[in-house]
Amino acid sequence: MASCTAAASLRSRAYALALDSKYPSYADSFNIPTLLSLNLAQADDANASKSSTYFCGNSLGLMPKATRRAVTAELDAWSDQGVVSHFRRPDGREPWVSIDDPVQPLLAPLLLGANAASPAEVAIMNTLTGNLHTMLSAFYKPNATRYKILYEAKAFPSDTYAFQGQVKLHGFDIDDALIPLAPRAGEYTLRTEDILKTIEEQGDQIAVVLFSAIQFYTGQFFDIETITRAGKAKNCIVGWDLAHAAGNVPLRLHDWDVDFAVFCSYKYLNSGPGGIGGIYVHERHTKPGAAALPRLAGWWGNNPATRFQMLDEFDPIPGAAGFRMSNPSVLNTVCIRTSLELFDLAGGIEALRERSLSLTNYLFALLESSPHYQPASIAETNQKFGFTIITPKDPAQRGAQLSLLFFPLGLGLMQKVFDHLEKLGIIGDERRPDVIRLSPNHFYNTHEEVLAVVEAIDEVLNSLE
Repeated sequence: MASCTAAASLRSRAYALALDSKYPSYADSFNIPTLLSLNLAQADDANASKSSTYFCGNSLGLMPKATRRAVTAELDAWSDQGVVSHFRRPDGREPWVSIDDPVQPLLAPLLLGANAASPAEVAIMNTLTGNLHTMLSAFYKPNATRYKILYEAKAFPSDTYAFQGQVKLHGFDIDDALIPLAPRAGEYTLRTEDILKTIEEQGDQIAVVLFSAIQFYTGQFFDIETITRAGKAKNCIVGWDLAHAAGNVPLRLHDWDVDFAVFCSYKYLNSGPGGIGGIYVHERHTKPGAAALPRLAGWWGNNPATRFQMLDEFDPIPGAAGFRMSNPSVLNTVCIRTSLELFDLAGGIEALRERSLSLTNYLFALLESSPHYQPASIAETNQKFGFTIITPKDPAQRGAQLSLLFFPLGLGLMQKVFDHLEKLGIIGDERRPDVIRLSPNHFYNTHEEVLAVVEAIDEVLNSLE
């Protein structure tokens, strides 16, 4: 815990504002919900137009202001030109037949690094779980001896359902074919050494290693490079779910030798609820001469030069785009494109990560300085009202999210805190029964807001003592 003097300095508004001066926000590019729009104030209240403190970008990112204009332009094209907009646009915008093409070079640096050499390895399509099934249909090739899937226990349920469905489709028993790896007793996050040990011991039976890059509940950022290397050494296919990583942390999937990955775009990519998902496929699997992967094919993955000739034989586009099936929603596509353009405006994901680390490091330090904070090791037995942080303290092992566990467990304290925060216009994310996830966003949140959130948590806990 910080010393009293250090804690006082951390908790000064001047300190927070100094950090904001060093790391200015891009909040002016986003629509921030107000207390009035959230129904937390009346129209004639003095604070009605005050912006909320939105710490929930890990669940749904806020809407860029440019998104409304982009969507309206497509609605106008539909209204004014109908089907003609597929191939020509008098307004100079992208015809619908190639509406997703400009997204690829904007997305590639976020998944492959600033100097991405193979942007064809990424594509937008479908939504996350559909993409997970699509990738597993190509990469999960179980046989009598190698048929297991290794993943983290308590993964997001949709991933677990997909794994269960895939092993059953191939005729295997769920309890035998799935390896959900849990943290050690009394711990909340997985140790990399335990993952590596499992791969070493059971790798000859593992067909696919597939973890979430950032765990949705704890916020743990796994060591993608090290885990991938271990899996490849045992001849496993290694894939990653990037739902909480894409747009949150820098990624270099090609350099790390990842086979495939899937992601959504409505969290840190700010594409809107139900926004389009995407995939990454390492070029070794699709380059000329590579063995053709089985796939769930569709016409949008066909060579665009022959797509409208309606031929019977599928001619896949080289790269990840060859896995696309149907033409994408134009509205969803311009939403993600608009958001991705903001990453360039902000200097790229590396610059945003630096700002994110400042925000989350400050949040972590303030929370640790709270009189209500206790180490995670005693959380389950503690009978005093308080909280711990189950997200790793090491900045390299987390993204923008910190997960707070409130105790005594199971007594409803989390809900009391969550409701209090919401009444103040602080929007976080609850994971019942005892966790609140807080995610200061690298685009639109500030260090001053971080300070206000921690003060509000202390305020409600003080009132309950």
